[in-house]
This record gives sequence, C-alpha cells and structure tokens, in this order.
Amino acid sequence: MANNNEKMSREEAGRKGGETTAKNHDKEFYQEIGQKGGEATSENHDKEFYQEIGQKGGEATSENHDKEFYQEIGQKGGEATSENHDKEFYQEIGQKGGEATSESHGKEFYQEIGEKGGEARGNQRDDSDDGKMSREEAGRKGGEKSRR
Repeated sequence: MANNNEKMSREEAGRKGGETTAKNHDKEFYQEIGQKGGEATSENHDKEFYQEIGQKGGEATSENHDKEFYQEIGQKGGEATSENHDKEFYQEIGQKGGEATSESHGKEFYQEIGEKGGEARGNQRDDSDDGKMSREEAGRKGGEKSRR
C-alpha cells in the first residue's frame, strides 16, 4: 500500500522485491547465495555464537511443537540416514559416542545403565525356565561386581 505521498513502505518494497527475485531465479540460485551467506557468517562468528542461536532456535521450536512432532522428524531423519549409510558408518559413530560418553561419565553411570538394561531385558524375557541366568540377574550381578 502506498502512503499518502504515494511512496511505497519498506515492507511493501521488500515483499515486491522478493516476489520478483523468486520469479527470476531457480533453486540453484538460492542454494548458492545461501552457501555464500553461510560462509560469510562462519567467518564472522565463533562456536559460542552458533551454540547460542542453536539453543534459541531449539527453545522456540520446542514451544511450538509436541512430542509427536519430534518422533516424526526423528523417524524421518533416521530413515534418511539409514538410506545413505552402511554398517561401518554406524559402527564408527557408535564408537565415537561411546568414547565421548566414557570421557564424561564415571563408573557409577555404567553400573546404573547396566542394571536398568538388565531389568528391561528381564521384563521382556519369556518365562521359560531353561536353567540359564536371566538377563536381569546378569545385569544386577554385573553391576554389583563392578562396584567392588
């Protein structure tokens, strides 16, 4: 809309300019300028900047979405990842995750998750008595043994 003196507002000028640009350029154009903008931004900002904007974006997203949203995008991401990677990829990231976890957690953490895992497996187990120790019992005993 024009002001009383027939000048276009900045908002309207921006909208019209964006519409014209969109008509004149394709997907590759936007990918290229996005790449250039990302590179320029990375040259001007440090790790903390990205952590801060990532946290703000995550908080804003969490305020606007529920559990089902995260389950759906997690499933889509997992499916896309599995289509693009092989067994070795998962072994490598599993090892890296394990190493990172071991650096930030002590012995008690592993005892606790071992016991929880054993209990969960025990709850899933059939009630057949084959003379073998249950997974729950093995997890509990393993946790007890590592405490000594």
